[in-house]
Amino acid sequence: MQKMNSKIWLSSPHMGGSERQFVNEAFDTNWVAPLGPNVTGFEKDISSFLNNEVYTAALSSGTAALHLALILLNVGPGDEVICQSMTFSASANPIRYQQAIPVFIDSERETWNMDPVFLEEAIKDRIKKGKKPKAIIPVHLYGMPANMEKIMAIANQYEIPVVEDAAEALGSSINGKRCGTFGEMGILSFNGNKIITTSGGGAMVSRNEKLIQKATFLATQARDSAPHYQHSYIGYNYRMSNICAGIGRGQMEVLQERIRKRRDNFFFYKEKLGDIPGISFVNEPKGYFSNRWLTTIFIDPDKTGGVTREEIRLGLEKENIESRPLWKPMHLQPVFKDAPYYGRAVAEFLFRDGLCLPSGSNLLLDELERVLQGIMRVIK
Repeated sequence: MQKMNSKIWLSSPHMGGSERQFVNEAFDTNWVAPLGPNVTGFEKDISSFLNNEVYTAALSSGTAALHLALILLNVGPGDEVICQSMTFSASANPIRYQQAIPVFIDSERETWNMDPVFLEEAIKDRIKKGKKPKAIIPVHLYGMPANMEKIMAIANQYEIPVVEDAAEALGSSINGKRCGTFGEMGILSFNGNKIITTSGGGAMVSRNEKLIQKATFLATQARDSAPHYQHSYIGYNYRMSNICAGIGRGQMEVLQERIRKRRDNFFFYKEKLGDIPGISFVNEPKGYFSNRWLTTIFIDPDKTGGVTREEIRLGLEKENIESRPLWKPMHLQPVFKDAPYYGRAVAEFLFRDGLCLPSGSNLLLDELERVLQGIMRVIK
């Protein structure tokens, strides 16, 4: 019987070595609650990495952070929130948590992120219809920064706050300014597949310390300062545990190395596949730095001799290699079928012909070679 090759995952957790020390310390001191020195230390580590431009609240997930951000912006029933269409559903779901209406925006070709032209078109049209949007949610897709200079200029012109979804972009930057620090609030994720992980977890960052203090208050069930349990606001159980934060502190020690390895993966794929007709990569615009959380390729079947994205994905699957299509745009999702959408079909084309390749920082060279060989077998 032929031996099955070991599984190559798209993006699996990668421990650095110190995580166990921080976690053991939490056990030894009995700090196993959703607060404690690891939480405080992790928050300081994140703020320091982001050049101390922001304050940080460590939370149970990136989705929780985005939900709290919309609450802090007083988004409520019937309000409209502009959101990038090509993204994971967690960028849009919190809008519906608040019974608000998502307004989706197409991608630009250069970064695959929110198109500023359609963003402004949507704002003008929604205002004309008597519904000025309450917030804008751009996403730094797969670690590639969105066009924040234009997005922020438009947001400031129309006085609409930006909640920056940097869940996939810790370590990415534009002209040295870290992703997550452009908007009123930024959202980070430390899910198991992210560039660093706390098992599950996320964070909110903001230059406004009062917003972070309010987020922390709401995330701990909004308990008033009183000797008894008293609540004047609806609260949430959204705080990160001291155990998870301990993992995060260890991961922060190796973050720069994780970024370097993810970028090395990208350059490996680009060197080996970049000259093949019909396969292209999204490149960094001038001044942009992507953490290359996931390496993505675009497959044009008109130039590959008819070979499609799906044929490559299935070919890799036969080799026990995980890959996946790009995010299915939100305006094509059944749950959001009635939401307004502004754009052409860039996001749809990207979804149809785009593929995410294995990109973990723990991939070995022979595993990258296996991925390459799997792709070449289908192409040839």
